[in-house]
Amino acid sequence: MTSLGNTFGRRTLLRSGALGAGALTIAGAPAGAAPLVRRRLELPSGVQSGDVTTGSAVLWARSSGRGRLVAEVVSGRRRRVVRGPWAHEESDFTAKIALDGLTPGREYVARLAFEDEHGHRGRSEVASFRTASVHPQETSFVWTGDTCGQGWGINPQLGGLVGYRAMHETRPDFFVHAGDTIYADGPLAEQVVEPDGQVWRNLVTPEVSKVAETLREFRGRHRYTMLDDNVRAMYAEVPVVAQWDDHETTNNWWPGEVLDDPRYAQERRVDVLAGRARRAWQENMPIADPRSHRRDRGRDRGFAPARIYRKIARGPQLDVFCLDMRTFKDPNTPGLEQDRTRILGQEQLDWLVREVRRSTATWKVISADLPLGVVVPDGPVDQESLANRDPGAPLGKELEIAEVLSAFKRHKIKNVVWITADVHYCAAHHYDPSRAGFTDFDPFWEFVAGPIAAGTFGPNELDGTFGPEVVFRKHAATPNESPRHGNQFFGHAAIARDGLLTVSLRDLRGTVLWSKDLEPQRR
Repeated sequence: MTSLGNTFGRRTLLRSGALGAGALTIAGAPAGAAPLVRRRLELPSGVQSGDVTTGSAVLWARSSGRGRLVAEVVSGRRRRVVRGPWAHEESDFTAKIALDGLTPGREYVARLAFEDEHGHRGRSEVASFRTASVHPQETSFVWTGDTCGQGWGINPQLGGLVGYRAMHETRPDFFVHAGDTIYADGPLAEQVVEPDGQVWRNLVTPEVSKVAETLREFRGRHRYTMLDDNVRAMYAEVPVVAQWDDHETTNNWWPGEVLDDPRYAQERRVDVLAGRARRAWQENMPIADPRSHRRDRGRDRGFAPARIYRKIARGPQLDVFCLDMRTFKDPNTPGLEQDRTRILGQEQLDWLVREVRRSTATWKVISADLPLGVVVPDGPVDQESLANRDPGAPLGKELEIAEVLSAFKRHKIKNVVWITADVHYCAAHHYDPSRAGFTDFDPFWEFVAGPIAAGTFGPNELDGTFGPEVVFRKHAATPNESPRHGNQFFGHAAIARDGLLTVSLRDLRGTVLWSKDLEPQRR
């Protein structure tokens, strides 16, 4: 751990030339002997920061070979070198450094590089981030989901994953990737002929040419995304808050499922595939890792070895609660069970109610990897999400969400907003008990944004149990519409110093399609 803290600018470290970049280093040699040329370790996937709060952050990088991650973090005139863990084949040459004790409301610059076993430092890159302030201050973030799905990957002819460039250009304080960070079940071909005859040309690597079954193939999917210049540029400057959903493993999966899909020739047990997928995902996301964080007197820092759901504290204006609606999920059924079935699980449900109740932030943003009232079919009868097409009283998985919403009302919790992706179109939904089959909750908003680099679909049917109303939506003209047509979406949220929350839904070019100002309610 390191404790750092004075204010400084992003250019300070760049001017210093510390951890200088370069491809080769020449070790010393006896007089008259030919110099020994040693290849420096590279950073083939760039650098990232993530889970940045008022006083902590996680740094991430991948090495080209075995090496120890080193971060030179600059704070004003103070410079400190923090040595992290060794990256090796077992970790897919990834490594993370957890920084705690950071000063709130400060901009940090960390130059990351790997040292080899001889102490030679390789090529370096800069990751920059700003910690959240403990005082009311303007802040903003973007969110979306669904990267490189339905056969649409990195197309160099069209500039690659340009949706990430559009998000980056809004200069957000952080980015929530609300799931489907990869499509492990979606092979990419070199060419795809679109319905209008245009040819989409994908960059293809061996690991993305088939469904992922082995750990190597799951890891290769994550490496593929980081080949894109737009993604690497954004992740170097915008901290990531990552969630997972189904396509990190396979479509619409649940624990215990056995696939009936001939593409899976080596392994069809979802629990085995999900274990490999989870390992690859966690290696590649700058998520707070319990092995990197000390435990102070047993306090819960919002992460445990088998737990992705967590809270990201962003100061007095904002707390972000990231859910995991996959790990504890019961099988997909029609969703009409009289007894409660799981999509969160009791432990996560209790955690969510407890932590939202404890939150003193003006806005409580809940990032869910599945929407609440949108019907997401899994075949002709079963349901992937919790909505079941029955507009009456909650049944099945709906009963968990009903318990959460009732608890929020009972404890008089105000200013709760839900965000999600998943359904491959953008929408603004307002939920109100006056329209609902279940009425024990206060009205709230759910904002849907995605995909950012995948096929566009929609719109889906809404389920009336929680009284959703479509206030705005934009979707594809035809199913699995190519990203070429621009119907790729992300959400942008900006909180003013006085607490006003402005949410906008934007397209591939960053154009604002719809916007809503939300005044905070006072307790």
